[in-house]
Amino acid sequence: MLIYNNKTKNFDYELEDVVKLFFAQNEIKKFNEPWDDCSGAFLFCFMSYEGGNDFFNISLKDKGFSEIISLNCTGVMESSDKLKVKEFKRSLKRKLFLLLTQYTGKIIPWGILTGIRPVKLVNELIDMKLTKEDIICALQKDYFVTENKSRLLYEVADNQRELFTESRENSISLYVGIPFCPTRCLYCSFSSSTISQYKKMVGVYVDTLLKEIRHTAQLMREKGLVVESIYIGGGTPTSLNERQLSRLLSGIEECIDMTYLREYTLEAGRPDTITIEKLKVIKNSRVSRISINPQTMNEKTLERIGRFHTPEDVVNAFKASRDMGFDNINMDLICGLPGEDVEMFGETLRKIKELNPDSLTVHTMAIKRASQLTKEIEKYSLKTQYVDSALMVDMARECSKEMSLNPYYLYRQKNILGNLENVGYSKIGMECLYNIQIMEERQTILACGAGAVTKVVFPMNRLERSFNVKSVEEYIGRIDEMLERKANILMEENNKY
Repeated sequence: MLIYNNKTKNFDYELEDVVKLFFAQNEIKKFNEPWDDCSGAFLFCFMSYEGGNDFFNISLKDKGFSEIISLNCTGVMESSDKLKVKEFKRSLKRKLFLLLTQYTGKIIPWGILTGIRPVKLVNELIDMKLTKEDIICALQKDYFVTENKSRLLYEVADNQRELFTESRENSISLYVGIPFCPTRCLYCSFSSSTISQYKKMVGVYVDTLLKEIRHTAQLMREKGLVVESIYIGGGTPTSLNERQLSRLLSGIEECIDMTYLREYTLEAGRPDTITIEKLKVIKNSRVSRISINPQTMNEKTLERIGRFHTPEDVVNAFKASRDMGFDNINMDLICGLPGEDVEMFGETLRKIKELNPDSLTVHTMAIKRASQLTKEIEKYSLKTQYVDSALMVDMARECSKEMSLNPYYLYRQKNILGNLENVGYSKIGMECLYNIQIMEERQTILACGAGAVTKVVFPMNRLERSFNVKSVEEYIGRIDEMLERKANILMEENNKY
């Protein structure tokens, strides 16, 4: 497919955003002039204007430039009024979506909701006192979301409401990042390095990280902020050895006031990094929730994606954690992994159900630009994954219901298989507060570590961010610069909560 944009440079993103819902990346080619190379094209998207810039026609034409279908629309393309331009963009997306739906016959479950945080929209509608059925109707009518996904969105938002109201006005969440893993997974694009690459620098990294945590704790005291949740993620935090992990956890507890702490999560993550000694270190800390992430319980898939543990290792790590007294354990799964079919995913769900975790996070695989999978994409046949991933997502939702796990947070990613979603399911009272806050952007997240992003929430939905550098070496060498940047956001006189 080729897209022809006539005087729509300001709206290229909106056009391509919708086109990507219907066509794979390798089926799309953009050109700016009608005489450019059109070889291989089977469909063209044109926009033309009549009588000024407030009336336009958008049409699909075949390779002979004969019109297939078209729609007219009115709107203000250029204006100093941001709301009018925003509405124009949404109108443009709607029209193109309808044309491509008619042309391809495809059902796109999330309609034109292409953003990462669809639950945020539903929470805003609830804040406006709209009823459940009005919200579901608006999602279907205005955004073309299917009824199934609309009801899922509302259920997630509804399950979050009580948790929002329990948060103190001056509360924040603290994120601590450990950018090391035993190996790099095939699909991963996170800021993480293999622990063997940085073996000699890990101790220095922990020292530097603790320096940033102490600085952050001081800023909190000066600003009168209290910690509601702590989340240690990565990477794989249990890539650290027992001594390093103990230093980190004790260092956090020494400088952070935990009087109002409601939740403390540590991603134990990869089962091949979990030992009895590390579990003892974690259990002796204030950590209240851990995550053990198999992604799949199929051994061949684990090898294919670069994970050197077995399904038995997952079971052993989970049971050892239960025996140690951990009563809030999450597990992560991924739908649509290369080479996985519906039957294999069903077997994974069966094994997870036997373990009975307290929460289950079900991701749909995304083709990430910086991942090894993207670099070697021709080696993998992902067409079946696009079809099967939707079935896998539904299977996981049904299995979660059988395990008495309710959906409590949801987010989406670019280039996610089947234009689907990631959903967190949990037993009542076992929801991860941090996951909700990072997605719904109602609470400040102070973040420490390489690649970490501090996000400060101010009144009137104003957000300001402070980014830490991703490189471990740069993080260690430039830590003072990042401390100053974080302080500037929090301490500026005009930045009032």
